[in-house]
Amino acid sequence: MKFTPESFRAWPTKRITLLGMSGVGKTYISSLLRRHDWFHYSGDYRIGTRYLDEPILDLIKQQAMRVPFLRELLRNDWIDIRNNIKIQDLGPVMSFVGKLGNPDFDGLALAEFSRRQALYREAEIAAMKDVPEFIRKAREIYGYHHFVNDVGGSLCELDDDGVIDLLAEHTLILYIQVTTRDEEDTLIRRAQSDPKPLYYRPAFLAEHLPVYMAEKGVEFVAQIEPDDFTRWIFPRLFHSRVPRYQAIAGPHGYTVTSEEVARVRGEADFLALIEAAIARQK
Repeated sequence: MKFTPESFRAWPTKRITLLGMSGVGKTYISSLLRRHDWFHYSGDYRIGTRYLDEPILDLIKQQAMRVPFLRELLRNDWIDIRNNIKIQDLGPVMSFVGKLGNPDFDGLALAEFSRRQALYREAEIAAMKDVPEFIRKAREIYGYHHFVNDVGGSLCELDDDGVIDLLAEHTLILYIQVTTRDEEDTLIRRAQSDPKPLYYRPAFLAEHLPVYMAEKGVEFVAQIEPDDFTRWIFPRLFHSRVPRYQAIAGPHGYTVTSEEVARVRGEADFLALIEAAIARQK
C-alpha cells in the first residue's frame, strides 16, 4: 500500500508489516503497539503453532523414544507431549530448524538440515498468506482496530513474489534498516555471541558452505562445529539480505532506520515515524 502522510493519518484501520533482520526492533514495536489496540500477528508464532506444530512434536517424540522410561509411557499413551510456544519465546521453532554440522554437538546432516529448511520456508509462506484472514479476524472477532505483522528476518529469502504482492496489497510494508557501522557490528556481535538457528536460501548455503569448509580444512559436514559455522556465516547472511530487503521496500513500502525505531516510546511516536518515512519517499 502507498500513501501520502495525510492519507495515512486518515487511514482508520492501520495495517503494518514490519520488515528487517532479527534484532532491529520489530518485536519491540509490535509489543509496544499491543498496548494500544493493535493486533500483533507473529509470523514465527503462526509457523510454530500451525504449520510446524506436528513436525516439531514428531521430533520431540523421536528424541523421547530413545529414553526407555519415556518410550514405554509414550507407546502406552500414558503421557501427552505438546508445544508451549510463546510470541516472546519461539524456542521450539528454532530447535526444529536446527544447525548444520557435527551430531555430537547437536548438529544435523546436510540432507536433514535441508529438509527442515524447506519445511520452514513452506510454513513461512503459508503463514504470510494467512495475513488477510487474520486482519479480518482481528477486527471482526477480537475487535482490534489496527494490525501489525511481525515477520521473520528471512521473509526476503523466500523468493516468492506472490507473498510480497499479497502483503503489499493488504498492509503498509515498513523496512527497518540498519544504517550505521556501529549498529551493524552490534547486531552481528549479538548474533554471534548466542548463535541461533537460521534459514538460508538453498543457493546461498550451496555457495558459502564449500568456502567455510575450505577455510576450516573440513572435509565432511559431520565435522563442522555447528555454532562456529553459524557465527561464521551470519555476517555474510546479513549483508546478502540487505539488498533483498531494499528490493522489497523500494517499490512496495517505506524505510526507517533502527536508530529511529529505538527512539519510539509509544503509538504516537510510531505513527509519526511512518508519516516521516512516507514524506521522505515522496
